[in-house]
Amino acid sequence: MEDFGNGTAETPGVGPVLDKFPDITRIALLRGGGLGDLMFALPAVSALKAAYPGSTVTLLGTPLQDALVSGTCTPLDDVMVLPFAEGVRPGKEDPAAAERFFNTARERHFDLAVQLHGGGRFSNPFLLQLGARHTVGSATPDAVPLERTLPYTYYQHEPSRALEVAGLAGAEPVLLEARLNPRAEFVAQLPATLDTVLPHGDAPLLVIHPGASDPRRRWPAEAFGAVARAVADDGGTVMVIGDTGEKGLADAVVSAAVGRSTGNDVRNGEGPVINVAGRLELGELAALLARADVVLANDSGPRHLAQALGTPTVGIYWAGNALTSGPLGRGRHRIHLSWVTRCPACGADVTQVGWTAPRCPHNDSLMAGIGSDAVTSDVRSLLAQ
Repeated sequence: MEDFGNGTAETPGVGPVLDKFPDITRIALLRGGGLGDLMFALPAVSALKAAYPGSTVTLLGTPLQDALVSGTCTPLDDVMVLPFAEGVRPGKEDPAAAERFFNTARERHFDLAVQLHGGGRFSNPFLLQLGARHTVGSATPDAVPLERTLPYTYYQHEPSRALEVAGLAGAEPVLLEARLNPRAEFVAQLPATLDTVLPHGDAPLLVIHPGASDPRRRWPAEAFGAVARAVADDGGTVMVIGDTGEKGLADAVVSAAVGRSTGNDVRNGEGPVINVAGRLELGELAALLARADVVLANDSGPRHLAQALGTPTVGIYWAGNALTSGPLGRGRHRIHLSWVTRCPACGADVTQVGWTAPRCPHNDSLMAGIGSDAVTSDVRSLLAQ
């Protein structure tokens, strides 16, 4: 483990920016998980590429992330899909597939490997098998240290953590948040995919994502429906998105909007509140989010993706998640917080995360206390801009 003493106080960075490594041309970056996890890592990718001009950065990530990289313009050069491995990519492990992955990685002769995948208990040993000349990352006290290691604390803003790790490799920040663009081919094919439901002229478009990987982070469908109804009554179009597993959740939002409608004909698939869950590839989803005037969502991958695409967002957040993954600014991004600290079903302390305490078995929403009126006000405010 290297001491931070060779950083300079004058160097701009989230944390100490240490000396650069010599002769770095090939960089591997480990960050599995979902869309939001990738968004958290992208500012560090930009910093590394600026610190090492001409270098390539390969993401070691998941199939979902690979699909997003293929469907958008990012600073990444390519993706190596991770094998199933404990603490890195959940699933049934295949030792032969893992060995093929590491053999391929070693053949690429990475000069620098960057670990942005948690506290390192599993990810640091995984990273060391790449055989890179230099390694940086974060580590809990029981994790194997890398060449340069940052102490891992759960409650830290994830993009800032990634930038601090990049600083261990001598990379100064160039962006504080992810920035990417949809690919032109997906923008062009979006109208055909969605038939004629895209709004025309000056009609505002609100996109709603009611899902979240953790059910406790989901705002009730009735609350989303109330906002959808209000925007529809204002003359706007609302599209409810989600993957194939979230079609029912999207249906519930549309149904809630139908039941609350006071002036417009709100019908599933025909009126101004439309369920398009399961109909979009990731490239098309990015094109839709970039086309939207505002995105309303829980703390989820599509909300983080919309922010990276430059679309204003209103986010529904549990307070602890706002600390780790909330947007920095409030001019274009608004958040509404739940301060609930105990499980509504059993009273377990939900602020204890990861290795500090086992998760209780309940999935009751922690977001139910957030009122729809204030959220609607923020949505309308951003649409007016």
